[in-house]
Amino acid sequence: MIRRALIAALLLTLLTATLAFAAPEGQITWAFHVTMAPGWFDPGETAGIITPFKFLYALHDALVKSMPGQAMAPSLAESWTVSPDNLTYEFSLRKGVKFHNGDPVTAEDVKFSFERYRGAGAGPFKARTAGVDVVDPHRVRFRFKQPWPDFMTFIGTPATGAAWVVPKKYVEKVGDDGFKRAPVGAGPYKFVSFQPGVELVLEAFDGYWRKTPNVKRLVFRSILEEETRLVALKRGEVDIAYSIRGPLAEELRRTPGLTLKPNYPPGTFWLVFPEQWTDPKSPWANLKVRQAVNVAFDRDAINKAETLGFSKITGSIIPASFELFWQPPKPTYDAARAKKLLAEAGFPNGFDAGEYFCDSSYANLGEAVVNYLKAVGLKVQLRPLERAAFIAQNRDKKLKNIIQTASGAAGNAATRLDAFVAAGGTFTYGTYPDIDGLVREQAGENDPKRREAALHRIQQLIHDKAMFAPVWELAFLNGHGPRVAESGLTSIAGHPYSAPYEDLKLKGK
Repeated sequence: MIRRALIAALLLTLLTATLAFAAPEGQITWAFHVTMAPGWFDPGETAGIITPFKFLYALHDALVKSMPGQAMAPSLAESWTVSPDNLTYEFSLRKGVKFHNGDPVTAEDVKFSFERYRGAGAGPFKARTAGVDVVDPHRVRFRFKQPWPDFMTFIGTPATGAAWVVPKKYVEKVGDDGFKRAPVGAGPYKFVSFQPGVELVLEAFDGYWRKTPNVKRLVFRSILEEETRLVALKRGEVDIAYSIRGPLAEELRRTPGLTLKPNYPPGTFWLVFPEQWTDPKSPWANLKVRQAVNVAFDRDAINKAETLGFSKITGSIIPASFELFWQPPKPTYDAARAKKLLAEAGFPNGFDAGEYFCDSSYANLGEAVVNYLKAVGLKVQLRPLERAAFIAQNRDKKLKNIIQTASGAAGNAATRLDAFVAAGGTFTYGTYPDIDGLVREQAGENDPKRREAALHRIQQLIHDKAMFAPVWELAFLNGHGPRVAESGLTSIAGHPYSAPYEDLKLKGK
């Protein structure tokens, strides 16, 4: 009996070990709602939006990143310390971690990645950093010219891509363009192939430090037509489909075997009027014109029509969940008041407002807003641009008239303002002296109460000046099919896409 018990225990141990180290199996396929851009495979170019993180979480890894249940989880850095004067942060790297090509992840790679970084937040990083020191192969130290309260928010969340690490030797060998064509990272999946505008294929990296992924292959397909994405999901041609809205979302919800997954990224949408700063004779330089636009469209009706009422109406470009958020009045729809304000501004019959630029994947929202603007006398022409082109032109300040912009990047009120309001911000077209003075003041303020007061005042001034016309905090509606046991949708709070990829599962696997 004892012998039988020992044999049974041994078999159970072997079975448990086999299951624990089972090789990845199967494939999960996504229908992606925009055309994939190679620049999104390079952490060094991460813009102040969430889209690139869909790929970063697969191909790469960061010192610290958002994970399930943790806004800032130790990753490549297993721990870090802060000096008493808050001028020095030292990170201890995990030992034994390797890039996909077998090179070890070292402090030199961290220093190289930070100094190479040119994405969102790069300006503040470089201006505030006194130096980055390699203490030893597994320790790296960041030194700052003055205390920086938001440093960990900037690098530890998807506010920026500055904490994501690339292999120095490989990047120097192949160059920036070569790296985008064949990226090598330290993430759970390694690059296999990319057909521009069509498909990205990744395979599980069995050397990933956190765990071996459950699923062997990930395939991302760009399917720009919403109806086609839903059809592909219903037919089983894809397993997860992003951005299904309106009647199609209702159809997804009613279809047996399919699951609708509303997600709430910190994704605010708003309209920008860049000519309020560039042309004093422009109608947009008139406060009453901007106020008119703010009451000219029915956000609640658009919400019900496009996102089944799941989105949250807001009067701010800052998500309500962000630390240091100031609550503005909720915007209301009042077409009569919009016309009255336009008349008071000297435009009783409205005016030709030119083009309305937007990311083509949200042209449905743009079309709805444009129709409302036309109804109050603003002649506007919708001009959708493919996402990568829209982001590039918006970053380079080439758009005009009305811009429908958005950000799903994480962070806090200060990080969002840094990208879109502060002078020199990645997407800042212009600002006002009183606002920019407060932005600079709060950046170096160590007293929490005074800093909060400054940030609240900035947000109030943005509202009072009607700098923007906020729309909503987006409910990102996605769906998955019957083969998926764990989609990763909503696993990381505020992250709109599937993640972490190594935790995804297929049924029966």
